[in-house]
Amino acid sequence: MADVDGYVPEEHRHRQQIDKSKTPYGLRVISSCLNCELVKERVFCNLPKPALAEMDTIASSSVYPKGTLLFVEGQDPRGVFIICNGRLKLSASSSQGKSVIVRVAEPGEVIGLPGAISGRPYDLTAESLEPVQANFIRRDAFLHFLHRHAAAAVRTAEILSNIYHNTLSEVRYLGLSASTSQKLARFLLDLGPAKVQENGRLRFTLTLTHREIAEVIGSSRETVTRLFARFKRNGWIEIHGSTLILSDRIALERLRDA
Repeated sequence: MADVDGYVPEEHRHRQQIDKSKTPYGLRVISSCLNCELVKERVFCNLPKPALAEMDTIASSSVYPKGTLLFVEGQDPRGVFIICNGRLKLSASSSQGKSVIVRVAEPGEVIGLPGAISGRPYDLTAESLEPVQANFIRRDAFLHFLHRHAAAAVRTAEILSNIYHNTLSEVRYLGLSASTSQKLARFLLDLGPAKVQENGRLRFTLTLTHREIAEVIGSSRETVTRLFARFKRNGWIEIHGSTLILSDRIALERLRDA
């Protein structure tokens, strides 16, 4: 298993895919980039086979339990992590200890990329929200890989461009939104993959706590809890344990765009 600097012992490299019930934390471990299902779904993973084959040789795979810090804000960049399974929160903090969740990284994403390219310290902290499998590539090997494979370099430029535009959009929205209720409505509408029920309602698994959601939208836990109760009274959402159902998406969209 890797430490916070990204080092992975040799015995954990390139694990064979085995029965899910016998893998750490029940994850379906992906043993090779060549046969990964994310190849066609994610920008960086969708590379020519020669590039994917070389990436297999320079990447070290490991599984991390929930709450693991893959890297911390201000740490010298050791390399990049490509998420195979699970999700991580990327956050920034102030000297007073206040933190904000910048975004939640999904499977197929590359994290730590800006620091690995620029050589500047990581500007965010990456913490696993659930058990995670990730491939780690050291910075020197990753930069050499980009020099050798133009397609990977173009994908990297595209990812960095998306990070810039998404960050600008987020700053604009958080800075110009009229109310916290608008921000929460947008957060709920922007949640990840959902299951569509027969009546057209969207069902999500909500893994963030009210405190963490508050860190995403720049509010307090008490305000988020109060707004969730209000949204439920209005019939816009339903909550059953960790399951969140958007009962009235149109109403949430109207609130978001008000």
